[in-house]
Amino acid sequence: MQTIVQQQKRWYEEGHTKSYQFRKDQLLRMKKMIGTFEKPIIEALKFDLNKSEFEAYVSEIAFLKSEIDHHVKHLKQWMNPQKVKAPLTHKGSKNMIYKEPYGTVLVIAPWNYPFQLALAPVLGAIAAGNTVIIKPSELTPTVSWVIKKMVEQYFSPNYIAVVEGDKKVTQELMEQPLDYIFFTGSVPVGRKIMEKASHQLIPVTLELGGKSPAIINKDAAIDLAAKRIVWGKFTNAGQTCIAPDYLLVHHEVKAPLIKAMKKYIHKFYGDRPLENPDYVKIVNDQHFERISSYLNAGTVVSGGSLDEKRQMIEPTILDQVNWSDPVMQDEIFGPILPVLTFDHLSEVITQVNNRPKPLALYYFGESETDQEEIMTSIPFGGGCINDTLYHILNPHLPFGGVGESGMGSYHGQASFDTFTHLKSITKQTTKFDQKFRYPGSSFGLTLIKKVLG
Repeated sequence: MQTIVQQQKRWYEEGHTKSYQFRKDQLLRMKKMIGTFEKPIIEALKFDLNKSEFEAYVSEIAFLKSEIDHHVKHLKQWMNPQKVKAPLTHKGSKNMIYKEPYGTVLVIAPWNYPFQLALAPVLGAIAAGNTVIIKPSELTPTVSWVIKKMVEQYFSPNYIAVVEGDKKVTQELMEQPLDYIFFTGSVPVGRKIMEKASHQLIPVTLELGGKSPAIINKDAAIDLAAKRIVWGKFTNAGQTCIAPDYLLVHHEVKAPLIKAMKKYIHKFYGDRPLENPDYVKIVNDQHFERISSYLNAGTVVSGGSLDEKRQMIEPTILDQVNWSDPVMQDEIFGPILPVLTFDHLSEVITQVNNRPKPLALYYFGESETDQEEIMTSIPFGGGCINDTLYHILNPHLPFGGVGESGMGSYHGQASFDTFTHLKSITKQTTKFDQKFRYPGSSFGLTLIKKVLG
């Protein structure tokens, strides 16, 4: 690892990554790599998580291709130095912000979208002119193996390298003199990453998670809300950091909402979801046991069946749940959806704000006054009104958390900005000199007070 980091830092210092043409070529090379390895990627996702070809392509591959196209289209504009205005004290000068890469970047990927979330940050790092070390998740070893093979075939390790292994490997990588760390994963591990990075004052982006609520008011379009909630919650068997973690439903519409959600669970996954060949499995025994234990709370009104051998849990709706139940203490990250009720929006705002800031929030209701009240009264990373998950697909919207749900953002230009240091430069004129700034100036203090206040 020490050798890889040293080689990358040396290669970066030689200036290979700096030009616009090089960065554009590498983004296009990345797209070609993804296209060439599309079939092995889909097969690996099927083997590790039982993802269907449709879900694998839409959620992992198509996203990356679209993101690359957006980067290529706007890269030159993003790279250009930015001219800025200056106060009267700087008359005669030119002031610019230069876009400078950090250097050598470490991207630590999770297992839930093991391909997309390993490479999406890399696109920003490439566009910004960095070298990259990718650490895929050891919990999806087949995908990790494919990522390593494809990167080795298309890129020099001096530029992009893949290092496989468990948390000990990650810890060893964190000991290296890196210039930036991008981590996607759980809150507890995120704390450890930040603590370790702080020893060398390495800047970090943390994409974490939390309990993301979906709020359904009495004026919501119930059938459509149910359809979009079921899609957002049970995609990838609920193993999505921005999936609706629980529902807060106005008591007047709880019964019709649950009825409609049952209908769409049946429509999307059939009478027996556990026998659906395309239904995603839980990643390992540890997570299966953790998620299964949540079924002891409340009342199962839909689903609840398990297949321990194949690590699968049916899409499940839990009613009669309390805030004190174990299922409401931590992010579920699985196909179990607890339902709580409310009478007034003020209750919702208080209850959500009494807990850590969520990564996402979804509000369903037609009143624009109520929409605005929720959007401005509750801190959260990002979200949707009358939909779920869809905000993540817009490259013009930065994606990231706040508080315990993360720090920093990416996607589109936000990815380029994340891996870019903004270097401020004043180019001073030599045609004249402002005397007021020097000691002994008779009117310097008066002028400074007048100009600067």
